[in-house]
Amino acid sequence: MPKIVFGTDGWRARIAEEYTYDAVRVCANGVAEWVKSTGEEKRGVVIGFDRRFSSEFFADAAAEVVTAHGIPVHLATTASPTQSFSWATMRKKAKAGIVITASHNPWMDNGFKVKAETGAAAGPDMLKAIEAHIHPLEDTPNKVKRMKLDDADRQGLIDRFDPAPDYLAHVAELFDLEAFKAAGYTIVCEPLYGSAGGYFPRLLAGGKTKIVELHGERNPFFGGVNPEPIPPNINEFLARIPQEKANVGLAVDGDADRAGLGDENGKFVTTLTLYALLMWYLITIRGLKQPVVKTVNMTSMADRLGEKFGVKVYEVPVGFKYIGPKMQETGAMFGGEESGGYGFAMHLPERDGIVADLFILDFMLKTKKTPSQLIAELMAMVGPSFYLRRDLHFDAAAYGGVKTRVMETLDREHPTSLAGRAVAKIVQLDTKDGTKFFLDDGSWLLLRLSGTEPLVRVYAETRSQDELAPLLDAGETMVREAK
Repeated sequence: MPKIVFGTDGWRARIAEEYTYDAVRVCANGVAEWVKSTGEEKRGVVIGFDRRFSSEFFADAAAEVVTAHGIPVHLATTASPTQSFSWATMRKKAKAGIVITASHNPWMDNGFKVKAETGAAAGPDMLKAIEAHIHPLEDTPNKVKRMKLDDADRQGLIDRFDPAPDYLAHVAELFDLEAFKAAGYTIVCEPLYGSAGGYFPRLLAGGKTKIVELHGERNPFFGGVNPEPIPPNINEFLARIPQEKANVGLAVDGDADRAGLGDENGKFVTTLTLYALLMWYLITIRGLKQPVVKTVNMTSMADRLGEKFGVKVYEVPVGFKYIGPKMQETGAMFGGEESGGYGFAMHLPERDGIVADLFILDFMLKTKKTPSQLIAELMAMVGPSFYLRRDLHFDAAAYGGVKTRVMETLDREHPTSLAGRAVAKIVQLDTKDGTKFFLDDGSWLLLRLSGTEPLVRVYAETRSQDELAPLLDAGETMVREAK
């Protein structure tokens, strides 16, 4: 059984256990071999990293392998948001990108993401081809070719670069930053000790608007929380919003490709509501009517917005490796997933938490409304919507058996009601990693087995707050009692 398998967004594992320098070198070798197989190795590979423990050294290890194949490498000199490396991959016309990051995973983990030449997450076909080069060498990493970086430098194979200036200049083209600076807002920003530290002040400070950045310094421990911008990880951030009398709170995850939002009262805005707000903004403020793409665990409000404004909505499996290609295939303006990752065609076919947050800020500025007012209007138009996710954690060694039992149970059992409501439709996910139950009032329950962590996620969206917990309870019981 191969140890290295790319899930919904790259490969992630525990540092010093599965995630080692040898494993990173084997992954980098897989990317290098794939690039060579295309005959376009002269285009090179971008290699970047986040602020996790030793990420810069893992990036160097990857560069040693890629350059040993005679492939030029654009190697980052500093930690930066993942999307900045997607942008660099596209701008530098590189054949592929590698980012050393575990995104929102616990601090003990690190990861290996692959980017296509478009800047999008590598699609299933590309990843399958890379894995075919990885698996034969997993048990013999000593066979992987390496070149010392000093030698690669002397041969002109290394181009060291800071991705921030080019990325920030592009973001500035999407917005009227001077209007943001002159608005007189107070904005609390939360990068969660991650790669976006300092980015919001660089974009928004320098005028009447006050920027209060929390946890902008590097801390590979992430303050003891998972760097995912959802409660309880961001409770301190949410509390600071009313304390600062702020107009809004903008948050991102550890590598800044996921967005989080707190309204002016310090209330967390769910990722499903944020998706609907962004879709509504693009339609009404930007005047766009191209299709949108959402994952199977995304809000039904998107469908209702699509019906109201004549916008086609496409649904795909979980993961931007499905969203990005679908956006390109359909000419979609926007794609997003429940985890808070949103991508925009005018920018990148990849997630960008910073840009997503700034679109909400622009929505406020253009409408002169508070986040809570915008949400109230949205709910009156296509809601109500109440959403929550539960993560059921399991021991990593036992997770294989859990997955088998849960999937066999979901394949076998077809309940006619859940939490007192009739089940209208049951859909097995195309990725064969879960099941979605649609209820008679449009509410839904989704059970999905994670491909990157030893956990089962239970999602629910209901039309009533009182029905949310019972539906989640029903889903959790199905998982816990699976035989």
